[in-house]
Amino acid sequence: MANWSYKAEKFDTIIKKMEKIMSKVVLVTGATSGFGRETVKMFAKDGCKIIAIGRREERLKELKEELNECDIHTISLDVRDKKEVFLAIENLPLEYRNIDILVNSAGLALGLEKAPDALLEDWEVMIDTNIKGLLYITKAVTPIMVKRKSGYIFNIGSIAGNWPYEGANVYGSTKAFVQQFSLNLRTDLKGTNIRVSNIEPGFSKTEFSNVRFKGDDKKANAIYDGIQPLVGEDIANLIFTLSKLPLHVNVNTLEVMPIAQTWAGFALERDC
Repeated sequence: MANWSYKAEKFDTIIKKMEKIMSKVVLVTGATSGFGRETVKMFAKDGCKIIAIGRREERLKELKEELNECDIHTISLDVRDKKEVFLAIENLPLEYRNIDILVNSAGLALGLEKAPDALLEDWEVMIDTNIKGLLYITKAVTPIMVKRKSGYIFNIGSIAGNWPYEGANVYGSTKAFVQQFSLNLRTDLKGTNIRVSNIEPGFSKTEFSNVRFKGDDKKANAIYDGIQPLVGEDIANLIFTLSKLPLHVNVNTLEVMPIAQTWAGFALERDC
């Protein structure tokens, strides 16, 4: 009887090792907050191997401790640093190299001033992060997927890339770039079995507004008064659900808003 128990235990260990080897590898940027953090948690709890990338090392440590029973490899870097991005992907541990899913979640908005009053430095940071950072990661990871003829790329866009609003000048423009890049990337990857989806959230409560208003929590929190916004888990759930669709199904773009939000209508200025 003891012998059978030993064999069963050994077989169970082998099965667990095989499951770990066969687990999907999911790379998430912007993993320390908001959509990225919730996406990491959702895929990690599903048994995936996670590569979590973020700027704040202490946040990455907290995330790894919170998910201590999951398989997570953390990398502290800024996606704006082209050299570090390519080095990080090139030097991934062997068990994390075959990336199955890429979630480009790193991004930000700075300021809500109209264009004449906005800071040029804020514009440059948004361009470097939302556009160039996304391009660096995508360029580093895509060849891995092309070689394997398999993969799924999720880019986090925004409704600001579709619909203008006051103060969204460069932020909205960067997200319009993300949308068009996603569509062109999908076109260029035909024949590779790689799927590409641009997820376009609307009004959401994450650290987004705290960053936009540069740490002014009172100002950031005020915009949510009386409104139930989207939260990080909502977008993570959408990404997770799309990743489970049959391999022949590709959702090109997905615009999502809270029920409290609709489109603004045209603006008219009289006597101008």
